[in-house]
Amino acid sequence: MQAIDKKILSRIYGRGRGWAFTKVDFVLDFDEASIHKALSDLARAGTIRRVCHGVYDYPRHSELLGQDLSPDMDQVAQALARKFHWRIQPSGDTALNVLGLSTQVPGRWLYHSNGPSRQYRIGNQTLAFRKAALKDTGFRHRKSALVVEALKALGRERVDAATIRTIREYLGAEDCARVLRETRAVTGWIYQIIKQVCGEEG
Repeated sequence: MQAIDKKILSRIYGRGRGWAFTKVDFVLDFDEASIHKALSDLARAGTIRRVCHGVYDYPRHSELLGQDLSPDMDQVAQALARKFHWRIQPSGDTALNVLGLSTQVPGRWLYHSNGPSRQYRIGNQTLAFRKAALKDTGFRHRKSALVVEALKALGRERVDAATIRTIREYLGAEDCARVLRETRAVTGWIYQIIKQVCGEEG
């Protein structure tokens, strides 16, 4: 294995299984031809997987099933956003899935984007980006928009202790501090739930 291949592989391993990426994630440190060759070689060896044109992942593996799992669609969406310099925000139903608040496997993952509307077929699922004027543009922290969109989609009456516990597990202490700070201006009931999630209120 070439030295550049090893360096790229080391970075992929460092991000962990499930990470999706494109050549853009390596261009600051390596030339494009070397990146292309390394990714092609690693995909051919089965170490990484080509998810769609220009996008790869380091697949999650199930020992129980004895096979690689489907790509993490949220990771793929983020990889495409980095590649094209888009800002993206998951739709409500997509946010519910990312947070683990919905057990249904969606056939379509929808993200609002400041880029063009595009659609990708990945396995038996569709990843769609819809051009939109993004709401909540003051959210610098991705998880702030994710939690707010999920709670909006869920609705106040469907939020229970399990919901709060699931979101709390998704957010670490550092995330909680940032989310609390960034979401102060959202709808009252949503902010009250975020405060409960982060242990700021009963």
